[in-house]
Amino acid sequence: MYKIFTTQLLLLSFFAAFSQLLQDDFEGNSTINTWYADDCFMDISYDNPFIDSFNPSSTVLKYHDTGGLYANIRFDSPVMINISDDTPFSLKIYVPSDGITGNQPNQISLKLQNANLGQPWSTQSEIIKPINLDQWQIVTFDFVNDPYINLYPNSPPPIQRTDFNRVVLQVNGENNTDHVLAYIDDFYFEGEEQEETVDPVYDELVWYDEFDEDGALDFSKWFHQTQLPNGNSWFNGEIQHYTDRIENTYVENGIMYLVAKKENFTDQGVTKQYTSARLNSKFAFTYGRVEVKAKLPTGVGTWPAIWMLGKNINEIGAYWYIEGYGTTNWPACGEIDIMEHWGSNQNFVQSAMHTPSSYGGTVNHGGQVIPTASTEFHVYALDWFPDRMVFSVDDVVHYTYNPGVQNSDTWPFDEDQYLLLNIAIIPNIDPNFTESAMEIEYVRVYQESTTTAVEVVLESKLVVSPNPVNKTAFIRSPSEVLGSTVFIYDLQGRLLKTMIINTEETSIDMSGWSPGVYLFQQWGNNINQTLKVTKR
Repeated sequence: MYKIFTTQLLLLSFFAAFSQLLQDDFEGNSTINTWYADDCFMDISYDNPFIDSFNPSSTVLKYHDTGGLYANIRFDSPVMINISDDTPFSLKIYVPSDGITGNQPNQISLKLQNANLGQPWSTQSEIIKPINLDQWQIVTFDFVNDPYINLYPNSPPPIQRTDFNRVVLQVNGENNTDHVLAYIDDFYFEGEEQEETVDPVYDELVWYDEFDEDGALDFSKWFHQTQLPNGNSWFNGEIQHYTDRIENTYVENGIMYLVAKKENFTDQGVTKQYTSARLNSKFAFTYGRVEVKAKLPTGVGTWPAIWMLGKNINEIGAYWYIEGYGTTNWPACGEIDIMEHWGSNQNFVQSAMHTPSSYGGTVNHGGQVIPTASTEFHVYALDWFPDRMVFSVDDVVHYTYNPGVQNSDTWPFDEDQYLLLNIAIIPNIDPNFTESAMEIEYVRVYQESTTTAVEVVLESKLVVSPNPVNKTAFIRSPSEVLGSTVFIYDLQGRLLKTMIINTEETSIDMSGWSPGVYLFQQWGNNINQTLKVTKR
């Protein structure tokens, strides 16, 4: 069985100042990685059919809406878009009159969205501009000075937003089946210089359970929550009793089994037909990375979850309530659902956020299909940063919660939360269900190393430039550390490259690497240090 092996990294945090350029002339000069077409046809290298002195370009983008209700084209920015004064979006467009049908207004809209949301359009901001037919023209979209439309009325003005990273273009509106043929060229946006804060790296294991000892769970780490919160039943229509019996939770051969069973069981004067378990961690924390390696139960009506609640939740019978911390009602305490699975939707797992601004019929959620969710172990993870939550399975991200405005309604997540593991039974349970377990190999919580940046700077002999890097990075080391080794990791701790430094300047081609932060760690010749390098 896999056990813990961790490498402690010394980390240097820094701020990178840069101007943001989003441009594409469709002739090879582009900072946009990929254009996408939704419900329409697109060609990003189409011979310009209307060359003139205003637009002599040989190639343009062809946009062809053949009747799709939501026809649009779009791209995602590798970093959040910085809206400020004197930073409009601009483009050239040509719409031939014989390429349109219907009587829609001749217009083009530019929409800014948050691609990290399960429904990216839900908080979008849009500017609509009229266009003339049968001529090339420049259209600008100024989200500071132009009239804009916020789809969600309570969204702040775009200049106050920091959660935009998707640009959507749409010609002649949506919710119609009319046809539109358009040609687009010379898209351009240059945001003002901004300061990017590098995320903390959660590399220090601060709490864990590897389930090494057979039998009952470790009492010092887990609390069995069994008290019915309203004296008769649980929330959400759950129909089981949660128990502290070894029949419902036990450890065997390095695996913890949390078992849901069909059986008549009486507790607190109430008889129910199903039992299960609900575990509270006796550890609470703020910010960090949670990893739970689990295999999920099966059966229509089963509802397993790996989740978190504010330590301050006012819930009778919960561990931290008993300890005297219960001051805040749900959802003001905040709830983080790392993994939820419903037996009626086998192999789909979901993550969600519950806050005063979004609860009940949740808007803030995302998920993915895991074909072997109940037959193999997978790592369900949360990276909890001061400004957002990132959810993944086996390092594949499926949802990011990143509200544009953080306040008590949208972000009650600057205080301690604790972990919960449970299987609920809901009324649509399969009548043939008898028993199924959520199997867990480990639970781990990581936080940022306590090593200070000052200590690293004083010993620094490794220099990587430019930083941020577009294509090629240069590693520069003084002669006294030649022969040392540089290891390059991604933020999930995966080793990507190993290099022995034999010259004072060594180049590394990063042109094919995904945008993000990488860790350059140098060992040898009395050197042990790590730098963060941002790839654009």
